[in-house]
Amino acid sequence: MPGGRRIAAVTDAHFDVTAGECLALIGESGCGKSVLASALLGLLPANAQTAGEAHLADLDLLAADERTLARTVRGRRIGLIPQSPAAHLTPVRTIRSQLEETVAALRGVQGRKALRAAAEEAAERAAFPADHLDRHPHELSGGLAQRAATALALVGDAPLLLADEPTTGLDRDLVDHTVDELRRHVDTADRALLMITHDLAAAERIADRVAVMYAGRIVELTDAAAFFGETGPRHPYSRGLLAALPDRAFTPIPGMPPELGALPDGCAFAARCDRTTAACTAVPHLTDAVACHHPHVPEGIRA
Repeated sequence: MPGGRRIAAVTDAHFDVTAGECLALIGESGCGKSVLASALLGLLPANAQTAGEAHLADLDLLAADERTLARTVRGRRIGLIPQSPAAHLTPVRTIRSQLEETVAALRGVQGRKALRAAAEEAAERAAFPADHLDRHPHELSGGLAQRAATALALVGDAPLLLADEPTTGLDRDLVDHTVDELRRHVDTADRALLMITHDLAAAERIADRVAVMYAGRIVELTDAAAFFGETGPRHPYSRGLLAALPDRAFTPIPGMPPELGALPDGCAFAARCDRTTAACTAVPHLTDAVACHHPHVPEGIRA
């Protein structure tokens, strides 16, 4: 950053996503979720640095060069639904032409008639209306741009799909349609899905497991049924997210998350937590699926 300042946008992230599984990555804006997705695809700014390993089968994504990522990974082995779809669509070309180009490149479809049919099929899969295919991105609403980006991401039937806020701008019926289609993408051929989302209802509908990120760290990684069920999450921040939902307690988490460039010593959530003690001056690490010195313990289980 300017002045030689460094920011650790994502730190100590350890997780896996297996074939046939959806992992939902949730957390407040600015916690590092989208940076993590960009790192996996080599899409970080030039001044960013990564460390560690991120394996897709036999390929370490963090060590792969741009040629490998561009020619064999993006779209083919990893599909991306971007957070800002309007910015990722080519502004001077129609949605139809972009879908036809993608179908030709990733599926090898040839011939004008076959390409047209394949593009319309891809659009239908994402509930993108056929009568809007000949429009340019600037002629679309945010929700339509979102559906266009989803259609493009699904074309390659990639083994791993990264969906970064795939339900933004959609009404509830289209949210359900989209997450159901993403679920089918995973279930049909044992593909994997990493879905980054603020929409906890969508996460509950689709996820097998949930990872919660706070201030650049994954603070909980657990089974979705337990997370959204009677047991509930164990980290105080995770419990606060659920309690803030309108259909639950509708109680906001007090305070604001810290800036990634000015993280406090110890637990980053301590200033907003009602379970803070002197132990919280040390950084908690992910142990037994939760990074907290004082996690909630389900009833019937001794701490």
